[in-house]
Amino acid sequence: MKPTVSVIIPHLNQAEALEICLCSLDRQLLDRDKFEVIVVDNGSATVPIDAIVRHPGATLLREITPGPGPARNTGVELARGEILAFIDADCRADPNWLSSIVDALTVSPPGTILGGDVRIWHPAETAVSAIAAYESVFAYRFKLYIERHGYSGTGNMAVFRRDFERVGRFAGVDVAEDMEWGQRAVCAGLRFQYTPGMIVYHPARNSLRELYAKWDRQIAHYRNMRERDPAWRLRWIAQALLVLASPASGVVTIMMSDRLAGGAARLKATAVLCAVRTHRAIAMFAHLRSRRSVIWNR
Repeated sequence: MKPTVSVIIPHLNQAEALEICLCSLDRQLLDRDKFEVIVVDNGSATVPIDAIVRHPGATLLREITPGPGPARNTGVELARGEILAFIDADCRADPNWLSSIVDALTVSPPGTILGGDVRIWHPAETAVSAIAAYESVFAYRFKLYIERHGYSGTGNMAVFRRDFERVGRFAGVDVAEDMEWGQRAVCAGLRFQYTPGMIVYHPARNSLRELYAKWDRQIAHYRNMRERDPAWRLRWIAQALLVLASPASGVVTIMMSDRLAGGAARLKATAVLCAVRTHRAIAMFAHLRSRRSVIWNR
């Protein structure tokens, strides 16, 4: 029998995280014969064969073109499901994740693409770290991406295959492939829908250095995409200045957030917010001089 859903996971040098992801898919409430799992390795130093062997329902493919977009494209080519569900290797899926996807797409209007909720996971017995407090509020704002910007991150997205084919393949590593694909999807007449019951968890990063690396990659993406605009430098400078001034409004967001409990966590998040926004502004000014290459999962 053909599966209803094909889960597609790009992977690069994250074997331990991938194992946790695959375990979370083993615990899905959707019947196991209704979904398949496709892992696409994108040039890992050690290919995660052992992890795949421990999960007999998973298939391992390889894609040599760098980037999560090309890896996802390879997964789509071999997928057999009517629904394509995308998750990242370092995420873990809530047990209801796939059931929520199937239920929501079944009752949604034609041409609907789903984006879900990404929450920061940390051990329940430990105090929330400053990085986890910040990321709980700002890291994966999929509801905002969908409702204000018209696209969903590909770490938690689902679409009918027929609609994916209307839009076409994901772009390469030089751009933000989820944003660029989302723009084409909207131009093709599709619409994104935020689905709060479609939940995945992402671990918090371990340090400011890792947070900065994430933003360095995203800023390079945005800079490369902006080059199409003849006046991009003036707009870029204005945006960098807004980022530098933005912690004032960010503090209000932290204080109002229902994803943090207690004053200590909010103070931690505020401190990291100020550091990250300052780094972002400095990095944006540095990008005015020259185009930077992008390396994913560095």
